[in-house]
Amino acid sequence: MPKITPWLWFDMNAEDAAKFYTSVFPDSRIGEITYYTQGAPVPEGTVMSVEFFLDGQVFYGLNGGPQFPFTEGVSFQIDCPSQVEVDYYWNALTADGGEESQCGWLKDKYGLSWQVVPQRLNDLLESSDRAVVQRVTDSMLTMRKIDVETLEAAARG
Repeated sequence: MPKITPWLWFDMNAEDAAKFYTSVFPDSRIGEITYYTQGAPVPEGTVMSVEFFLDGQVFYGLNGGPQFPFTEGVSFQIDCPSQVEVDYYWNALTADGGEESQCGWLKDKYGLSWQVVPQRLNDLLESSDRAVVQRVTDSMLTMRKIDVETLEAAARG
């Protein structure tokens, strides 16, 4: 099976973004950094790309300019085993200019979309009781950050 590696196009702040993401996720680090050479559309020596690892997953950030901003058409999901982790990632990724959206979605300060999802939401949505699934779904649709306690209450009716 071929390896798939995400490349993210940044408006000349890929290194800052990589530093931010590696500070948020455990077991993360910055790898190789490449630089533009003479004759590039930006000054020689400007960072061209940054390799970074988030909890073992490799990503690349490319300093490509403002032509292609991020949209919600692509997002990264963070599966969280607890509300504590949901709160941590939500707060870290919305800090310093990030934006809350609906149903566990957010944009970080670089405009990249994330879904912060508690495992319990998935468990409840997989219930064989269709009434539970409906109540949990209705509850989730009113939320920005997903709150497990509120989902549990909805599941109980």
